[in-house]
Amino acid sequence: MGRSRSRSRSSTRHKHKSKHKKRRSRSLSRNRSHSHRSSPNKHRSRSRDRYSKSSKRSRRRSSTSSSSDSDDEKAINRRIEEARRRDEEMKRAEAERQRLARQKEMEERLIEEEVAKRVEALVAQRVAEELEKRKDEIEAEVLRRVDEAKQEMEKQMLAEMEQKREAEIQARIKKEIYSGDKRSGNTDYASSGNFQEEERQKREELERIMAENNRKMELAQKQLAEEQLKLVEEQRQMLERKQKLEDEERRRAKREQEVILNKKNARPRLSFSLGGKS
Repeated sequence: MGRSRSRSRSSTRHKHKSKHKKRRSRSLSRNRSHSHRSSPNKHRSRSRDRYSKSSKRSRRRSSTSSSSDSDDEKAINRRIEEARRRDEEMKRAEAERQRLARQKEMEERLIEEEVAKRVEALVAQRVAEELEKRKDEIEAEVLRRVDEAKQEMEKQMLAEMEQKREAEIQARIKKEIYSGDKRSGNTDYASSGNFQEEERQKREELERIMAENNRKMELAQKQLAEEQLKLVEEQRQMLERKQKLEDEERRRAKREQEVILNKKNARPRLSFSLGGKS
């Protein structure tokens, strides 16, 4: 009983193995036949795939090249635009720099003019004050110089007259010696007549010199008087300017004081009331 069971089991196992082998062999043969039939189709599909891939690659290359060209053009345009923008910014900066330089120059010129005006006014004021203080001293100095010039002119005239007189005496002596005894008969009369003539000529020369000196003195005095008048006029103008400045300063101070003290309705009055209206 036990042996028959073991045999039956082994036989069934053998049958199953053989069936499995048969099925496997049939599937392999079926696959081989199918592969043989489908090989031309696979070749055609592979060629189509290669063509589509190559066309895709070519289209990709063309699109890449066109996109690269457009990118290059955009980059060039962007550089040109940046250069133009930098150029415009530089021009604007240069124009602004020139404007500021002109404005600075104008301000400096106005400041210089204002400073010059103030300095001129201050100098005129100081000169007027100094002239007012030294008026008597200046007049005394002018008179002293006039006296010195007058004395110097008198000395020069006296020296010239003395030289002329000495020259005339020497010439007369030489002339008398040269005449000799030729005119011995009429010597006394001629010599006396010549002497009187010479004395007359000397008086006339002296009077002429004195008249010339007087004319020069009168001219000098006239010039001195004109200078004094000019000095007095300048002092008067300076005093008038000074008085005008003082009047303007007083008026300005008065206006400021009136504003502060609320005079002449410079500031509205404030009204206060105790209690309400009935």
